[in-house]
Amino acid sequence: MQNSGEKLEIGKEYPAPDEAEAIANMTAIIAAGLKTDQDPVPRGQHAKHHGCVRAEFIVEENLPENLKFGVFKEAKTFPAWIRFSNASGDASQPDTKADGRGMTIKLMGVEGEKLLDDEKYTQDLLAINHPLFFIRDIPEYMDLFNAVKEAKGGPPLKFFFPSFNPFKWRFSAFRIIRAIQNGKINNPLFTQYWSTTPYKLGDGAMKYSAKPTALPAETKNPSKSENYLREAMVDYLKTNEAYFDFLVQLQTDAVGMPIEDPTIEWRSPFIKVATIKIPSQTFDSDEQMEFCEHLSYNPWHSLEAHRPLGGVNRARKLVYKTISERRHQLNHVSPPEPNGQESFPSH
Repeated sequence: MQNSGEKLEIGKEYPAPDEAEAIANMTAIIAAGLKTDQDPVPRGQHAKHHGCVRAEFIVEENLPENLKFGVFKEAKTFPAWIRFSNASGDASQPDTKADGRGMTIKLMGVEGEKLLDDEKYTQDLLAINHPLFFIRDIPEYMDLFNAVKEAKGGPPLKFFFPSFNPFKWRFSAFRIIRAIQNGKINNPLFTQYWSTTPYKLGDGAMKYSAKPTALPAETKNPSKSENYLREAMVDYLKTNEAYFDFLVQLQTDAVGMPIEDPTIEWRSPFIKVATIKIPSQTFDSDEQMEFCEHLSYNPWHSLEAHRPLGGVNRARKLVYKTISERRHQLNHVSPPEPNGQESFPSH
């Protein structure tokens, strides 16, 4: 949080002085909310995956110098595991229920020192199917989790409408979460995803997006199956490849495009830096689905060149690491660090 009158700078963070304590409290609340009565114990959020697919992340040639950092430093192809998911923490939730959708990308063979030491050769990229996040900062995160706790399984409406005073209502956050939840998709492979939060790029900052390309001329209407998103991916990838343009958006205005508030949309062009190729494949064997369940994704599985920025990302560092360790401990498994050479039996 910047001081009053302090001039904001491109790529610079402004954490609040009491932030560490708030993050620790929030982590404890989330850890206590893990569904330990389920086997396996699911993730706290994005619990239901539609599958993890093999992919290639192909960095563009001849990128401009202001983009050539980290994994974009040179033209190169990284193997990847991409996990598509629902946003809810309910692993049994049917796909027909309105919800946000996630795309998490784990690049492998990434050389260089990482910000977390539990994975040595990966770079994780996390995105959802909406350009904005509905939580502004860590105090709002705490308010949300307190409201969730009070709601006892119901919608946390007190977060959005904490009192009868309309000046304290969070209308913007409510609109964003409704837009995220109500985004209807037919197939995760045909959906655009955004990071919502910023990341370091050189001395500056970026957000990123994965935008599908080479879409089919016609798409099938979704079925009413509770797993229709997985089934749509299975059906398409049997005989087709899927492609995404991976785009970055640079922070060009420290005030109008803030680091510390992911509820505000940045207004600068997206620039293509890579192509994501998902080859035709079968990915829904029991063994591969179990592998997908145990993978650990964290934006802090990262090079310093792509350090997560802003309060929401600073909270994720402890929250994601703690929850992943606790979940894997309860499930009696060690989270694998994949290398792209994994093999699974086909149907």
